[in-house]
Amino acid sequence: MEFIRNQLDGYGISEATVGYLSNLIMAVFIAMVCILANFITKKIVLKTIIHIINNNRYTWDNIILEKKVFHKLSHLVPAIIIYSSATIFPSYEILIKKLAIIYMIMVTTTVFSALLNAIEAIYRTFEVSKIRPIKGYIQVVKILLYIIATILVISSLIGQNPLIILSGFGALSAVLMLVFKDSILGLVAGVQLSSNDMVRVGDWIEMPKYDANGDVIDITLNTVMVMNFDKTITMIPSYALISDSFKNWRGMQAAGGRRIKRSINIDTSSISFCTEEMIEELQKIDYLTDYVTRRLDEINIYNMEHEINTESKVNGRQLTNIGVFREYIHQYLMNHPKIHKDMTLIVRQLAPGDNGLPLEIYAFSNDINWAVYESVQADIFDHIFAVAPTFGLRAFQNPTGHDIVHLKESKEYSREYSR
Repeated sequence: MEFIRNQLDGYGISEATVGYLSNLIMAVFIAMVCILANFITKKIVLKTIIHIINNNRYTWDNIILEKKVFHKLSHLVPAIIIYSSATIFPSYEILIKKLAIIYMIMVTTTVFSALLNAIEAIYRTFEVSKIRPIKGYIQVVKILLYIIATILVISSLIGQNPLIILSGFGALSAVLMLVFKDSILGLVAGVQLSSNDMVRVGDWIEMPKYDANGDVIDITLNTVMVMNFDKTITMIPSYALISDSFKNWRGMQAAGGRRIKRSINIDTSSISFCTEEMIEELQKIDYLTDYVTRRLDEINIYNMEHEINTESKVNGRQLTNIGVFREYIHQYLMNHPKIHKDMTLIVRQLAPGDNGLPLEIYAFSNDINWAVYESVQADIFDHIFAVAPTFGLRAFQNPTGHDIVHLKESKEYSREYSR
């Protein structure tokens, strides 16, 4: 600065003008030094770091590079130069230092924020991230980081110790609790969800209260993001998963079997004892040949031992079409390639009602894919409805308009025929 002043004094310029010009020239010089330092940092130092990162065998440092941690860090170099050169301008030294410190605080905050993003991205590359997500914790750390940065900026502007400002926040604790209520609740919920392994990214959850029925695609501090099967997105508050009930289908996915629980209603008027002709036909069915033969032997032995009068089918034991049909369905499911053989498989009768006798199938498909599961279930009941008449059974159905018209036509035909 003194050298510039001496040079300008030789031109006979007034002292006030010399002061302004020397400050201007020095400011331009410092600006050029900052530009040069920034150029060297980004074009030489940063490129060297990028080259080293791209040519090593580690992958985590590439993620740090993708989050531009080093790029943001390079912005500190001009600020350090400006802060160091503040003493050259005594009149503006305090102001320059304050502005430089504020800028460095902001840059440092963005650097740490980018570093936290990189840490989360690196963590997501591990399988454990689906079980123990840390995005909520990262967001809490970011909030604390921004609060600390704000305190430091304010303390720098007013020239006070940050601890004094921090102590003043004690009086605002009630306000802060109100402002960050959702974040606090979300943090507590996140800890419980993670520690109890209640929900993971990729889980299929169902929560009717929020019209959510789909896969969890993200878990943040305040919300759990669910992509429904119609591709809509539902945002559920994290603490709602703790305070309210929801269904997690992870157990079904882990077990490898999806439950089929559906009934066919049988018209009770079609239930009867099996005739000899029907038994002969049923013995021709592969799934029933051994069963019918075995059961007939058991029934004949029982009736003979107890001297049952078999002229009436009401006496003793007899085969019924509904019983044989139930055994047929059971054998059919046991031999079905898409039914899980190691899980529960039951064909049972439920209590009869106004809609006939429900014959319920309780089984598990060995493919949990939704489309495949529905196809398997439909194929099974297609077959059951088609094969029921073979056993002399009718599926119950309330009369339709077609049935009423057909009945009316039958009555008219009977009248005409009787004439």
